[in-house]
Amino acid sequence: MNYKLKKISGDASFREFYRLQKGKKTSVIVQARQEKFKNLITYSVVNDILIKHKIYAPKLIQNYYEDNIIEITDLGKKSFYDLVIKKKNKLNNYKSLINLIIKLQNIKLKQTYRFGKFKVNFETYTLKNLHKESDIFFDWYLKYSKYSSKKIKIKKIKNILKKELNDIYKKIYFRNNVFVHRDFHASNIMVYKNNFGLIDSQDAILGNPLYDVASLIDDVRIKLSSDIQEKLLNYYYRNSKLKKEKYENLKNDFEILSVQRNLKILGIFVRLFKRDGKSNYLKYLPRTWNLIEKRLKNPVFRNFNLILKKYLNIQKLKKINKL
Repeated sequence: MNYKLKKISGDASFREFYRLQKGKKTSVIVQARQEKFKNLITYSVVNDILIKHKIYAPKLIQNYYEDNIIEITDLGKKSFYDLVIKKKNKLNNYKSLINLIIKLQNIKLKQTYRFGKFKVNFETYTLKNLHKESDIFFDWYLKYSKYSSKKIKIKKIKNILKKELNDIYKKIYFRNNVFVHRDFHASNIMVYKNNFGLIDSQDAILGNPLYDVASLIDDVRIKLSSDIQEKLLNYYYRNSKLKKEKYENLKNDFEILSVQRNLKILGIFVRLFKRDGKSNYLKYLPRTWNLIEKRLKNPVFRNFNLILKKYLNIQKLKKINKL
């Protein structure tokens, strides 16, 4: 039998992926250069959980953990992004993904799972997690923005904004008690067997029910109209377990988590450029800012906006030093 190994374009991590062809069948080889426990063992455990709940995910074929490699089933080459990017009417496709999020949230995730000799523990999203993620914005984006001159005391600005973000995060209403994929966006959802499958699930956590919803609706990769965004949030509200809750609480959590996530994304994209030499993510910066500014209109961000206006010029903040 002939074997062919072809590298697959990578993601925003230290992993490398290869498509292995054995005759007419293909599988995927995952190689983890760093964080191999999370990227190989935890990933395998999460995928197994998803499969047991009738959600398509890559299934482990062979575990070569000592060699930093696992072999998993191939969910194909077509992502949700590929499916909808040129479509004018995307609403029904997105509703299918909202249904998938609701299905994920029905999983009763245990705190600990066994995988051979390994034990995998699932965290619960905490205030500390939220700050750790939004800190990436301050430590990378702000550092390399037009404000990176010595005249501006970035540390002082960071501390002031972090204090305000802390007050905002404390206003999040819903408990962290559902399965959260944590990176639920168009490129991590594969079109598979006339349905959808999930990849890149190694960061799954017990978290807020609006986190994955915000990741999907405010995805920086695909521009959705405000009308479609609102319809999708309402569709989630009407069909999820939160339908008896006040819509205002759901909307507030959605917008707070959208801003938190997209601040993190700004930092990650700049880090990928500055540290790893990956410039292809910079094209998403304007769209990310547009989403942040849109959600900052929520009254919950009133003081945060005043602080931004006092210490930072948003237009300058949007510009990154490329050297």
